[in-house]
Amino acid sequence: MGKLLLFAGLVLLLYVQPGSSFKLVCYFTNWAQYYPGVARFMPDNVDPCLCTHLIYAFATMTNNQIATFEWNDATLYGSFNALKQHNSELKTLLSVGGWNFGTSGFNTMVSSPQNRQTFITSVIKFLRQYGFDGLDIDWEYPGDSDRGSPPQTQQLFSILLQEMYEAFVQEARKSNRPRLLISAAVSAGKSTIEKGYQIPQLSQYLDLINVMTYDLRGSWEGFTGENSPLFQGPADQGDYIYFNVDYAMNYWKENGSAAEKLMVGFPAYGRSFTLTTPSNTGLGAPTTGQGPSAPYTQEAGFIAYFEICTFLKGGATVVWNSPQEVPYAYKGSEWMGYDDLKSFHIKAEWLMKNKFGGAMVWALPLDDFNGTFCGEGKYPLVNLLKSTLGISSPNCKSPVNKASPDTAAGSMLAKQMASTTA
Repeated sequence: MGKLLLFAGLVLLLYVQPGSSFKLVCYFTNWAQYYPGVARFMPDNVDPCLCTHLIYAFATMTNNQIATFEWNDATLYGSFNALKQHNSELKTLLSVGGWNFGTSGFNTMVSSPQNRQTFITSVIKFLRQYGFDGLDIDWEYPGDSDRGSPPQTQQLFSILLQEMYEAFVQEARKSNRPRLLISAAVSAGKSTIEKGYQIPQLSQYLDLINVMTYDLRGSWEGFTGENSPLFQGPADQGDYIYFNVDYAMNYWKENGSAAEKLMVGFPAYGRSFTLTTPSNTGLGAPTTGQGPSAPYTQEAGFIAYFEICTFLKGGATVVWNSPQEVPYAYKGSEWMGYDDLKSFHIKAEWLMKNKFGGAMVWALPLDDFNGTFCGEGKYPLVNLLKSTLGISSPNCKSPVNKASPDTAAGSMLAKQMASTTA
């Protein structure tokens, strides 16, 4: 009888387990406020019921202290963190750094115990003042001399994280508040990982390890390639065999990172190229440089998902790249490697099968957040990830009138899964 009751209790416990164990980490970018027209993106455009964690990018550093970057960041912080009023389970983090910030500020900050303490103290005060739940560090990249970081910064980054974690624990005890979270955006490139990170130490002190499994090919290569291929391509040789999602994520896991802390990077954008010969349109075709700037994001060689939808509707040819489980498209001399609903779904299924911790999306403003361009509902890519990963937010009351992922995006996914070319 006792065993029967125990079994019944276990069955009930399993039955009432809340939601999914996977996380959905989404970046907000404070420069998207400058996108023109309908592409302008503010904290009020964020659906607070979509993601489990929101990361605000970017803050900067001055004299080894965290600081605002945009003129209106303090105001935007208020709107951003007010999203938690709609979703009590939502966590918000503030990201410091980014590609354009470079490395010199990080190099100086980690170089001495005093500088690190100055930074950590400023971070605690800043995050508590503005209502964030944690810090995201986007140092691109420690230990990478090509980016100006000396070799010793690899170890100093680990020391910083340990000291920060211990300071956050101590502050939580004193304030009787939840400990501030720590996450980091990290490289997906094998050589950069080797130079930059002591993986077991990072896994010990970070709550989230956001692996930037995108920008794996781009116009800098001189030939066409996918932005975020899931697997190695049949023509990949040399170091190119490492530049795919599967290899990068497993490298992190096999070299000392807890799988449940690893977030797989999902890009809501593509990389575009200008073909040398418009009739040569396959993978590895020679290119002369970046594709033209898109009308809203206005950055050569870069195109948001919602802009890709317009490109495709304008008569582009779409090819499904089966070995790498991603599409590419071309029209005239413009070629782009990107992700769509089908590739996101396949990657999410792969993520779950391999028991990684969840997905990280760069970035919310790049999805079709208004449902204006793609005919797939609002936030089609992020909604698809949420649905596939089984994430629910039953207590969330969204101020954003969003479309269900099972309607527009679901029907479009079914069409994409059924076809290989368009």
